[in-house]
Amino acid sequence: MNIAEFRRHAHVMADKLADYFENISSFPVKSLVNPGDIYNSLPILPPENPESFEKITEDFDKYIFPGITHWQSPYFYAYFPANSSYPSVLAEMLTAGLGTQCMMWETSPAAAELEEKVMNWLRDMTGLPANFQGVIQDSASTSTLVAILTAREKASSFFINENGFQDNKYRVYCSTEAHSSVEKAVKIAGLGRKNLVKIAVDNEMAMISGDLENAIISDIRKGFKPVCVVAAIGSTGTTAIDPLEEISEICQKFNIWLHVDAAYAGTAFVLEKYRYMIKGLENADSYVFNPHKWMFTNFDCSAYFVKDREMLIKSFEILPEYLKTRPDSKVNNYRDWGIQLGRRFRAMKLWFVIRSFGVNGIKEKINNHIQWAGWMAEEIEKTSLFRLIKPQRFGLVCFRFIPGNIKDNEIINTINQDLLYRLNSSGKLYLSHTKVKNDFILRMVIGQTYTNFENVKKSWEFIYETARILSEQIGKN
Repeated sequence: MNIAEFRRHAHVMADKLADYFENISSFPVKSLVNPGDIYNSLPILPPENPESFEKITEDFDKYIFPGITHWQSPYFYAYFPANSSYPSVLAEMLTAGLGTQCMMWETSPAAAELEEKVMNWLRDMTGLPANFQGVIQDSASTSTLVAILTAREKASSFFINENGFQDNKYRVYCSTEAHSSVEKAVKIAGLGRKNLVKIAVDNEMAMISGDLENAIISDIRKGFKPVCVVAAIGSTGTTAIDPLEEISEICQKFNIWLHVDAAYAGTAFVLEKYRYMIKGLENADSYVFNPHKWMFTNFDCSAYFVKDREMLIKSFEILPEYLKTRPDSKVNNYRDWGIQLGRRFRAMKLWFVIRSFGVNGIKEKINNHIQWAGWMAEEIEKTSLFRLIKPQRFGLVCFRFIPGNIKDNEIINTINQDLLYRLNSSGKLYLSHTKVKNDFILRMVIGQTYTNFENVKKSWEFIYETARILSEQIGKN
């Protein structure tokens, strides 16, 4: 492909994307293909000779597109959103075209300095402590791993980095509702799954701080060394809010690293009325939230903040001769702020998004999503077919289908699974689920960039009608 062909095809691709966004509501939200359909439709061997760009895009439409689940559909309500937006996509085009390797300031000064600036913007926009400094990681999972590794090195006075484990007695704590990335991180960090202590939760699925303190005291008496507590502000299953202020006091008392995971909920703190949830954050050591979830920025873009950047850098820095540069002492070389040496220019899309929407525009969208979720919760409570799982927070609505007078919990679970399958296989929307105390719960997250109230209203009507028909069928059997 030469430059003239690139120009022509780039215009075609831009039109193709615009058409996609314009018509996205007409596609099945969740892909309806069967396992193996895509793989078996593709040639066994790669082409020996060049193929035309037209043929490649034709095959994309024929073979690949049917296997796409449309995360940017206004009817996507599953998991948590992984949002895009028009300005973010345009920024990604620039980023891909520039092909910048942003491992250190010298390799792209603009990338390093823009990252520092937008992270300061995010800190101030969401009411985080002024002494926090940020870096963009690829995901909250990586951020949690970075936090636990740093906590490990702080606790061992960097002995493990130098010598490896001699006697592993380190403990990490989180609630039973914490994200699975915590468990993965303790495995990768060499601490071992058995050294992850999961603390019980209360009726609102929040960590019981008294149980945390008791577990820490018990472990210390047994010769263990507590190194890190991971608190959730908006857990994955139900957006539970751990009592951060109480947990932070416990961590200070025992000199334990406190990492706060607000991967989804963190965006909500652009709205001042929700910042009471992060009271105590000033005592935390690290914090993460994902603009790529709810701040209209393409994946991947995870905002990781630390109080003591020198502790972070000392845990990860490696300085071979070929990476040494004259400006090193004057700049941020973000290669030393995490796991990766090579880094994408992630700050570009975040800069485009914040400037295009403005802080007030972001606030308006987030507030709308929360209000529409509240409306949905009210509608659920009006009908006898469903039970709302309380408390309802942010853009997440958790509910359970309870048809007739059925009392057997396993039967109710099976019926809810059946309802979820019917809804998702319709192609009209996409929900996901969780389990709370062995109850199968439906989750609907209202937060896609271009979802509007009519989309939500239409979705609720479809959910209700599908449940009503299923309830009638159950009643006849």
